[in-house]
Amino acid sequence: MLFFTSSKVTPCPLERNLRLVCYSEDALTNILEMHADIVNREEFKEFLVGRKLPYGALPVAHRYGGHQYGLWAGQLGDGRAHILGEYVNGYGDRWQIQLKGSGQTPYARVYDGRAVLRSMLREMVASEACHFLGIPTTRSAGLVGNDETVIRDMYHNGNVRREKAAVLLRLATCWFRFGSLEILARSGEIGVLKQLADFIIKEHFQDIHLTDDNRFIRLFSEISHRTLDLVAKWQGLGFTHGLLNTDNMSILGLTLNFGPFGFVDSYDGGFVANASDGEGRYALGKQPDVVLWNIGQLANALKPLLTSSQQLHLAHVVKTLDGYCKNKILETFLMKIGLKEDRWGDEQLVEKLLDMMQQTGADFTATFRQLAELEPKEMASEAKLVEKWSLKRLSSHPFWSCWLDQYRDRLEKEAGKYLI
Repeated sequence: MLFFTSSKVTPCPLERNLRLVCYSEDALTNILEMHADIVNREEFKEFLVGRKLPYGALPVAHRYGGHQYGLWAGQLGDGRAHILGEYVNGYGDRWQIQLKGSGQTPYARVYDGRAVLRSMLREMVASEACHFLGIPTTRSAGLVGNDETVIRDMYHNGNVRREKAAVLLRLATCWFRFGSLEILARSGEIGVLKQLADFIIKEHFQDIHLTDDNRFIRLFSEISHRTLDLVAKWQGLGFTHGLLNTDNMSILGLTLNFGPFGFVDSYDGGFVANASDGEGRYALGKQPDVVLWNIGQLANALKPLLTSSQQLHLAHVVKTLDGYCKNKILETFLMKIGLKEDRWGDEQLVEKLLDMMQQTGADFTATFRQLAELEPKEMASEAKLVEKWSLKRLSSHPFWSCWLDQYRDRLEKEAGKYLI
C-alpha cells in the first residue's frame, strides 16, 4: 500500500571519509538483531548512508500533506528521507527502516536533500531518550557523517553558514501520519483514501474488522486516544514538541520528527521550543489544544468515507475527546505526586502546584522527585527543605503552606482507604 502513496527513489549516499558518530546499541541489537560488533565494520557505515542497501530493499519517499501553523500547506512529503523497506525481527515485530538526509526526492522543495549533523544528533539523542523515558516514539539506530558540508540558515534570519552533513537511520513501526490521509481527501483521491485506511486497519489495528461498517470511526477513535495518551506523557515529562503540524502527527501515537523540541527546566507553560513560532502556537501549555485541533483535521480527512449518519457519530466521538484529554493529563500528574485515584478538587491541586512552580521558577523534574523523597510530615520542615533545593524555592510562594496542607490531607485520605 505504501507504493500508492509514495515514489520510488534511490538514496544519494554521502561520499568518502564516513564516520560513525553514534549509535543505539539497544535499537541495533534488540530491534534489528545485529551483532554489536557490526558498528566496527565499514559496510555498516555504507548501509547507514544508503550506499549498500539490504537485499530486497526498494527505497521510496512517502507523499503526504499537512496543516502547518493552522493553515493547509498542500502537498509535502519526504523531501530528504528514504524508506528502505520493512524488517520483521525474531519477536515478530515489524519495523520500517528509513534514512534521513540521504538525498533529494520528488517531494524536496528548495533544499538539497541533506540533513545537518547538528539536527540529526539532536534527533538521535532525543528519540532514544524519549523511548527510555516511556514516551512512545520513533527510534534512531545510528548516525554517520563525513566532511561534506551544506549551507543552512540555522535561525532563519538570513545568516547562512556551512554545516557538516549527516545521515540518520530511523526506525518506526509505521511512518504514516495524519497528513498521509489528509492529502488524499484534499485532492479528491477517495478510492486511494479508502484503500489506505483499510490497509492501516489491517496492518496496525487488527482488533478492528474490515467487515465492520463503522471501521473508519473505530480507526479514528483508536488513533485519537493513542495520540492523547501521548500528549499526556509529553505534559507529564515537560516535553515540548515545537512543531505540531498535522504532517508531524503519527497515526500510531508516536513522537514523530524531532525538530525544534525541548524539555522544560524551570516550569513554564508558555515555554516555546521553536524559534520560528513567534506567536507561541506550539508552547508547552498549548500542546493539548493544538493536538485536539489536529485530530479534528484527521476527522475531516475521514469524512468522505462515511455516510451522513456516520459523520454524526464521528462528531459525537470528537466531542468526547477534550474531556478524555484533560482526564488523562490529570491522571498523569496525580501519579507524579503519589496519588492513584481522581477525587474532587484534584484538578485545582495540580493547577496550583504548577502555578507556584512557574511563579517561583522551581525546577519541573526536581520538584516532583523531591516531593517523592520526603514523608508528608517532613514537607513543612525547614531543615528538610534546605536539603531539597527545588522544594525550597517552591516554598517561597505565599500559598505554599496552604497547598501543602491540602496535599498532605489528600495523601492521608488515600492512604487511609488502602489501609482499610
